[in-house]
Amino acid sequence: MLGKLFDRQPASGTASATPGLSGPRIPRHSGGWSALRKRLTAEPGLRVLDVGTTSPANINYLTSLGHSVYMADLIEDAASEEWISGQDEDGKPVWDVEGFTRQNLLFSGRTFDIVLLWTTLDYLPEALVAPVVQGLYSCMAPGGQLLALFHTKLNAESAPHQRFHATPTDNVEVQQARAATQQRALTNRNIEKLFSEWSGLKQFLAKDGVSEAIIVR
Repeated sequence: MLGKLFDRQPASGTASATPGLSGPRIPRHSGGWSALRKRLTAEPGLRVLDVGTTSPANINYLTSLGHSVYMADLIEDAASEEWISGQDEDGKPVWDVEGFTRQNLLFSGRTFDIVLLWTTLDYLPEALVAPVVQGLYSCMAPGGQLLALFHTKLNAESAPHQRFHATPTDNVEVQQARAATQQRALTNRNIEKLFSEWSGLKQFLAKDGVSEAIIVR
């Protein structure tokens, strides 16, 4: 299984030294993170799934609050040809969706209270988007909250894949991550439809072409 559980143990190293991360970290105000951080600081002992290239900064901050942290890089794993089982009549790849979700979204019976999904859905192949959302629904506890960010326009050249680092403020720090191509831009209606089985959705407007939402299991 891709990822590792960090259970209230500080991690060593710096995110800038982590493979797949490069360049400076740029502060970005995040209404979604600000709202979610209130719960993280008020309720110790939560289980958090952080999706993306391993961020020691996220591990250190979340474990310092008394939470358990699990890491999973869905975009990196989706880039592996392991999950392409063939081609359709148009020559497009056929994905082993069941294998991908089984490998990445089954956590030995663990359920999560918080999922930091960031911009992951914008970069996954289309065949994996809905199954990943369903898989996350299945592995979250009732009342669990998921933070997702969405590009409002499809422009791969101006939307390089980025990693988000949590901070003890209302900002997150944005840093260039492994190369990945933006696949889509989801409208508010698309987002609501994709998460229609979930119990609640609160959206946050942004001025930088990236919207945010907290979706409740």
